[in-house]
Amino acid sequence: MSNDTLQPTANQAVIAASPGAAGAPPQEAAHGHPHRGSILATLIFGAFVAILNQTLLNVALPHLMSAFNVNATTAQWLSTAYMLTNGVLIPITAFLMGTFTTRQLFISAMSLFVAGSFLCSIAPVFSMMIIGRIVQASGSAVMMPLLMTVILELYPAEQRGKAMGTMAIAMFFAPAIGPTLSGWMIMHWSWRLLFWVIIPLGLLDMIIAIFVLKNVSKPVRPKFEGIGLITSLIAFVSLLYGLSEAGNKGWGNSTVDVSLIIGGVFLVIFVIRELTCKDPMLDLRVFRYGTFSLTTIVGCVINMAMFGGMILTPIYLQNIRGFTALQSGLLMLPGAILMGVMAPVSGAVFDRIGARPLAVLGLAITTVATYEFTKLNAQTTYGHVMLLYTLRMFGMSMLAMTVQTAGMNQLPRHLYRHGTSASNTARTVASSIGTAVLVTVMTDRTKVHYAEYQNVMTNNNPSVSGFFHELVQYFTLQLHDSTVAATQLAHEVLYELAMQQSTIQGINDAFWWATMGSLLAFVLAFFIRRVKAPEAAQAVAGAGGGSTEAGAKGAQSLPDAVRQQEAEAVDAVGENNSSVEDTEVSTQEEDGSTPHEEGDLTEGDPASPLDGDIPEDEFDDIDSHPDVEREPEPVQ
Repeated sequence: MSNDTLQPTANQAVIAASPGAAGAPPQEAAHGHPHRGSILATLIFGAFVAILNQTLLNVALPHLMSAFNVNATTAQWLSTAYMLTNGVLIPITAFLMGTFTTRQLFISAMSLFVAGSFLCSIAPVFSMMIIGRIVQASGSAVMMPLLMTVILELYPAEQRGKAMGTMAIAMFFAPAIGPTLSGWMIMHWSWRLLFWVIIPLGLLDMIIAIFVLKNVSKPVRPKFEGIGLITSLIAFVSLLYGLSEAGNKGWGNSTVDVSLIIGGVFLVIFVIRELTCKDPMLDLRVFRYGTFSLTTIVGCVINMAMFGGMILTPIYLQNIRGFTALQSGLLMLPGAILMGVMAPVSGAVFDRIGARPLAVLGLAITTVATYEFTKLNAQTTYGHVMLLYTLRMFGMSMLAMTVQTAGMNQLPRHLYRHGTSASNTARTVASSIGTAVLVTVMTDRTKVHYAEYQNVMTNNNPSVSGFFHELVQYFTLQLHDSTVAATQLAHEVLYELAMQQSTIQGINDAFWWATMGSLLAFVLAFFIRRVKAPEAAQAVAGAGGGSTEAGAKGAQSLPDAVRQQEAEAVDAVGENNSSVEDTEVSTQEEDGSTPHEEGDLTEGDPASPLDGDIPEDEFDDIDSHPDVEREPEPVQ
């Protein structure tokens, strides 16, 4: 009896073992959730509001400095505290998603976010503003990992691209319109309006969530891993703080060095702990999966280049060219709109052709556009910069979520929450590294170029000497002032011109690094392979007692709460080809922990989802029907 002969019997065994599966295709049964559109819209709106709030404040920092009478370094802590809290909590979201239901976690997160916004809006002193920002970040940190995990649960692999592309609107459209909106509001009203606008939006989303949001999956109640929590807190606070300060104080600063060393040491301890403990807080075994690891690396490189570039462009526009924050925001708006339109389209194309063609084309466009940013000068027109930025965002729209989705598609279901947490943590750290590196390159190269200008801008240089004397004569005639005062003004003008040109060249040098990062990601994109949607598992049943028992075990190992995996048959052997021997059945339970040893989850097994202590009627669960799929083999 051949394997082809066995397959119909195997499929029948799968259907027979699946309660409620009759009359519904497996994919449709598991993923045809009647409320998934409203669930996705509710979560995306929440993420959009949270990210929008984060970018609204950047433009307002000068006004906050004046309102609270603090210097720039102190005011920057409003952004630093938010970033640190996000970075610390994102690795913990895997544990939170395993402990609480979708409704509990999202509504609690939005409540914290709105409460933090209210504290900021009424803050009479700067310290209360800091507390409000920390409370805000405590809620917003959960949004993106939760949203990504819900998409993975709600949509089959062949439909995730479009859903992830829609999610990209929140990720990239909100940061782009934030500066424009913020600049406009501050120009006409108080900075407190930035928070008063956010509060009703957050409350609206909470109310919608209370009535619309359904629980997508059951909590599995993972064990609390205290050592992992403590080491991750120390590691990511130290690393992110050190990287943040590196952009301001330079890499040789003692505070930066100590923070990075402490962060690095505790990061190593955290990784070792999570790889060796039985119930990790963040299961780093997700990186055994080759495509997931590769796409995470590519995504990190993209984030380093992208977010660093988003910092450099406003510096050029506002500090060098003298454009207002509103004008800078308007320059970025066409790119944001294009990205918002193209991201879902790119996601739909991803569902048809996979990530590699989109990643290669998108990174080619991004690399060329980033390279063009290395040619900025004091005469570059506003329209030219807008065109380059829009072209860069067009390339990014093909990468926004397609690369990450390709990696997530390789993971088995029980690792979804760990995969989203690990991926978002890596990208958060990468964004901080990219920003710190590019700002440091810009600062250091600006000093080098200024020193070079000082060497050539002397009286021994005929062109400089002639220009200097013309300036002295001009100021003497125009200001009717003494030659001494006119000479002083001429020196100041030369200094400003030298500093301006040095800064432009420093920005160009930093964009060279961003170009190299984009080029590296472009090369890596060729190695992204398409992970096909997992196929239905095959339960093997053959003639004879042994094979019948194997088939029964396979049927028992298909719990109705999870899409478990596989029953993979070895070629039938034996004299009459009438029995199947050496059949391996490997089943993993959805408990948020590490993959389990070989064996079946049956109703008598205490770890089986069939014996869960949570009543079914408490959940509007997408898993009311099984969707049995074979997970891809991890790359060892």
